[in-house]
Amino acid sequence: MRIGPHHLKNRLIVAPMAGVTDRPFRQLCKQLGAGMAVSEMVTSNSLLYGSAKTARRANHEGEVDPISVQIAGADPAMLAQAARHNVDRGAQIIDINMGCPAKKVCNVMAGSALLQDETLVGRILDAVVKAVPEVPVTLKIRTGWDREHRNARTILRIAENAGVQALAIHGRTRACAYTGEAEYDTIKAVKAEATIPVIANGDIATPEKAKHVLDYTGADAVMIGRAAQGRPWIFREIAHFLATGAHLPEPEVAEIHAVLTGHLHDLYAFYGEVTGVRVARKHISWYTKGLVGSSAFRHAMNQLDGVDEQLAVVNAYFAQAARANSRLCYATQAMQDRPPASRLAA
Repeated sequence: MRIGPHHLKNRLIVAPMAGVTDRPFRQLCKQLGAGMAVSEMVTSNSLLYGSAKTARRANHEGEVDPISVQIAGADPAMLAQAARHNVDRGAQIIDINMGCPAKKVCNVMAGSALLQDETLVGRILDAVVKAVPEVPVTLKIRTGWDREHRNARTILRIAENAGVQALAIHGRTRACAYTGEAEYDTIKAVKAEATIPVIANGDIATPEKAKHVLDYTGADAVMIGRAAQGRPWIFREIAHFLATGAHLPEPEVAEIHAVLTGHLHDLYAFYGEVTGVRVARKHISWYTKGLVGSSAFRHAMNQLDGVDEQLAVVNAYFAQAARANSRLCYATQAMQDRPPASRLAA
């Protein structure tokens, strides 16, 4: 798949997620199989360009190409300025957020609220594309404002006319937020008319679901968000399944520990100790979800404020989890080695 001059290594893209798709997370997902990762949204308000948060979001040091930065806002001139600002700081693709359903975003007529005003959508896209002619502009939307106003096909035409080079669609409306199930009929209809790549998003959490969505919609790629939280290896799993039809083994406890530890060190280096520890808490919770004793562990871990303490409890937890996993594997093998009658008696 291509977006402008960029040839992606596969059809798997990390969805932009506020507070999640920072540089450490994007780098990790790319290392584990994602073809591209889109940044968490960056404000178009120039008054915030000097803030530490905005500066971090514009930090792409060492990041694997292509570097895609999502901008958010409702004013065409401000969004054009934001696009230029981020390209000057290393962005190779500018993505425009018209998909976020959060109230604080929609209340200022940004995110998916923009889908109600197709004229404004056109003005924004025209302004941003003209502001950064040297890089491709992409757009992320929902299927519409509500179920009675699914206007994704109209937005496609507006986007193509403006020169947008790829369109990502989440299979819910703004009114649906994240409730119910994503629908893919609208994405299929948009793809049937599109002359630019279409990326399907929403409820893609397994290799089988990724294949189904690609086959059903004809989309050029799939975008994966929440399913990658604490499971960044989902991208290699899906890539392998799409290529072979077979499943990779689930990662063992030791690998989960290694991936998490590397991720934590990247977070500490990127944010500094105080913020890094706080940001790390949610990732630790996601990585350990479903493991033995993880609920009590997470409660204790969230009380800690220092890097050394946090790493120590993580290491201790995974050492215990590895021992428990070994005992489980030994017990399972022992059961399999018994004669059938013995197994029944047990």
